Amino acid sequence: MRIQKLWNALTLGARPNAAHKSTMTELIQPASQEIHHLRLNTLIRLRWLAIVGQSAAVLIVAYWLQFPLPISLCFALIALSAWLNLFLAFRYPATHRLPPMFALGILLFDALQLGGLLYMTGGLTNPFSLLMTVPVVISATSLPARWTMLLGLAVVAVASILAFFHLPLPWYPGTDLRLPFLYIAGMWLAVVSSIAFTAVYAYRVAEEARLLANALAATELILQREQHLSALDGLAAAAAHELGTPLATITLVSKEMERALGNDPRYKEDVTLLRSQSERCREILKRLTSLSSEGEAHLARLPFTSLIEEVIAPHRDFGIQIELAPGRCEGPEPISRRNAGVIYGLGNLIENAVDFARSSVVIHWSWDDHKIELTLVDDGSGFPVEIIDRIGEPYMSKRPPGESGGGLGLGLFIAKTLLERSGANVTFSNAGEPGKGARVKVSWPREAFLAFGVPTEISY
Repeated sequence: MRIQKLWNALTLGARPNAAHKSTMTELIQPASQEIHHLRLNTLIRLRWLAIVGQSAAVLIVAYWLQFPLPISLCFALIALSAWLNLFLAFRYPATHRLPPMFALGILLFDALQLGGLLYMTGGLTNPFSLLMTVPVVISATSLPARWTMLLGLAVVAVASILAFFHLPLPWYPGTDLRLPFLYIAGMWLAVVSSIAFTAVYAYRVAEEARLLANALAATELILQREQHLSALDGLAAAAAHELGTPLATITLVSKEMERALGNDPRYKEDVTLLRSQSERCREILKRLTSLSSEGEAHLARLPFTSLIEEVIAPHRDFGIQIELAPGRCEGPEPISRRNAGVIYGLGNLIENAVDFARSSVVIHWSWDDHKIELTLVDDGSGFPVEIIDRIGEPYMSKRPPGESGGGLGLGLFIAKTLLERSGANVTFSNAGEPGKGARVKVSWPREAFLAFGVPTEISY
């Protein structure tokens, strides 16, 4: 249902209005504002790995090193973790995704179970105490930030308790190993700083991956829409071809019926109407069939100047003057196949320029035997200096929050992604001239521009 709403929002028109962008904002929320459910099977596998590691550590310390150790209590805690794993594995399917509160509870159990093992094996003097950061890192990659902070505080509290209350560190029998409190304080600081650093790092990496995945999903939906619109003429021709045979049969039967019935007043009018309507359907199908063949030359092959005119046409009636400034054009005009992604990408750049221009947008273009360039310059305020290096990233919008038409910053990301898929290089800068604002430059190697066709699905 959510994807269908997003599709409907994307198909409202070539130039979205404020209501359209508000719908987009509502449907494609940044990942940081969404609830990300953790897959249960992931936790189960990680816990089995922890169970194997904990069991091996206890066996090595107790029977190979022969250090005194409360083996029964340690294996009781390990068995409790294994029992929970078995219960969850039999209770829920492998594909089950945990709600945040449930996942938080399981990770908190893991932290407390590890804390219990550390309590019986030396507390923070045990070098394995750094493993207390693992549940927090898992939470940072999959749960909302507030739950991760809550789990981090709980783990820090457990580490603080272990700094003062714990059984002696297993060591050679008859030897009392006492570590200075300064060392224990250093271990506590190492655990706390590791929790903070690794959690923040893991959260930022996972958050950027989620943002990119959401943005690419929106890009794919828009590209599918453009490809769908471009394929309508071919679908019409295919439908006409498929309907031609049954319609020919209907026409033949109606003629035979008209000939057989002659001037019978009961059926003459109906049969004549049936034959005339079948002939009318045949004429309609002929026009549909010829639509693709007659328009194929200018629909499938698009000169560069026609491409420019096509993408700026929807934006001429919004009170902003669009000036065309052709530059040095050497050699024949480049002609390529119609590309839905390029048309949408350039249209999105022009829309953005019109949105922020005060009165005019200037479009420069040029080509030679090696390169094709298109440059958009508006007379607005330009790109803010603090984000100009990040223009084109998803969810990086230069509109102030709450401004009418403000979006998620997906527009430039989608345009840049689609254009780069055609072989283009897209750069964003400020003009640096009086009365000029933002400058967007799109350039293709000539061979790439002439070679690209209808793009396929996005792969990521």
